[in-house]
Amino acid sequence: MAENVYDLWGENNGPRNEIQTLLFTNARILDGTGEPPYTGEVEISGNRIKSINKQGGVGFNWNTNGAQRIDCRGMTLMPGLIDAHLHLSWNNSPGVNPINMMPPEEHILVCVEMAKLLLDSGFTAGRGAAAAKPRLDVVIRDAINAGRFPGPRYTAASPEITATGGLGDMTLPHIKDPGLNLGIPVSGPEEVRRTVRELLKWGVDTIKINLSGEELVSMGGEENQFSDEEIAMCVNETRQRGRTLSAHARSKESVKRCVKYGIEYIYHASYSDEETLDMLEEAKERHFVAPGLAWLINTARNAGEFGITPGTPLTLAYERELEHAIETMKKMHKRGIRILIGGDYGFAWTPHGTNAKDLEYFVDLLGFSPMEAIQAGTKYGGQIMGMGDELGMLKGGFLADLLLVDGDPLSDVRILQDKKRLVAIMKDGKFHKAPENNFGGLRMSA
Repeated sequence: MAENVYDLWGENNGPRNEIQTLLFTNARILDGTGEPPYTGEVEISGNRIKSINKQGGVGFNWNTNGAQRIDCRGMTLMPGLIDAHLHLSWNNSPGVNPINMMPPEEHILVCVEMAKLLLDSGFTAGRGAAAAKPRLDVVIRDAINAGRFPGPRYTAASPEITATGGLGDMTLPHIKDPGLNLGIPVSGPEEVRRTVRELLKWGVDTIKINLSGEELVSMGGEENQFSDEEIAMCVNETRQRGRTLSAHARSKESVKRCVKYGIEYIYHASYSDEETLDMLEEAKERHFVAPGLAWLINTARNAGEFGITPGTPLTLAYERELEHAIETMKKMHKRGIRILIGGDYGFAWTPHGTNAKDLEYFVDLLGFSPMEAIQAGTKYGGQIMGMGDELGMLKGGFLADLLLVDGDPLSDVRILQDKKRLVAIMKDGKFHKAPENNFGGLRMSA
């Protein structure tokens, strides 16, 4: 057969999503399992990885009839990145109010924009960590799944359920409109019950509850909110409908409550003490922790132009929490507790599109090896998505969500922050970004 070279974005090739079988050859495969990279070939059939072979292995014999073929020329082929703490309705604004006050019509357009920005950045999946309005996550999840807009695989979260006067309750004494809140304030088990049932009615995958405070509001990160009765009601109502739970939990007590009530997804956990770590280690097969380091670092140090000045009581409080968080995550890592990337991106000083910065933080601050950091954003990301048997690694039968990277992320994880080094981005067996024929000698043939 005569070789035909294609530019997948070219007019001569028709719709880019019609590829049924594709072979990546001569790739440096970083499969996300923790094993060292190896040179090999990956066959994609439909939306899944059909098979992987090490070059020169026994039984290596591709049938390329009808398949397109990409010679990767030694570039790195790896799983797509997964953000464990993702807010697609956070709109890269300088503060909470611009997120909260945006009308829903404009807000859903922002979600569309942010979803594409994440996928452009190599993130092919993300776990929703809270929505700014009740149905935003549900609508953008469904639109992405229907193929109406490009975006990562996404699980829809509820808005944050918060205690009256707690994190997310933004009502004023003279304005009691609950629609002015980023979270949904409740008091008492029955209000919790009604709120959870209503959010589940709208189709969320995860109920988010704020168990601790936040330095940016009047209730600090080491303070706790909600009674045991209220938490138990939230968990029981959610479990009856077969959905999952996540918690904003900075204080040690809030993390303990996550373990006690089986709240799977723990966001922050900065102030965990040894007793808390013992409890979490004993239950580590049931929990995931995403510390949100980007929020702490950038709020403390890099938000001066937005009115959050370094050296003030607020930023010093975040510096203190950052110090605790780093030491806590180091201890968790040694105990084998799963820590995942996801930095609470979506503010002006932590904008969406810079999410891969978390990998650098994990290596430089937490002592992760580059391989461990990449697994925190791939293998364990597949698990937090509830898809650990088909997402987050390059293995036969797994979903074809992958990146082709110009360079070696194990030598420098910062490479993954450079969109120009992401030569190809594939989600569900379809190119979101296809390799260009003139890039690094790549050849695509049939």
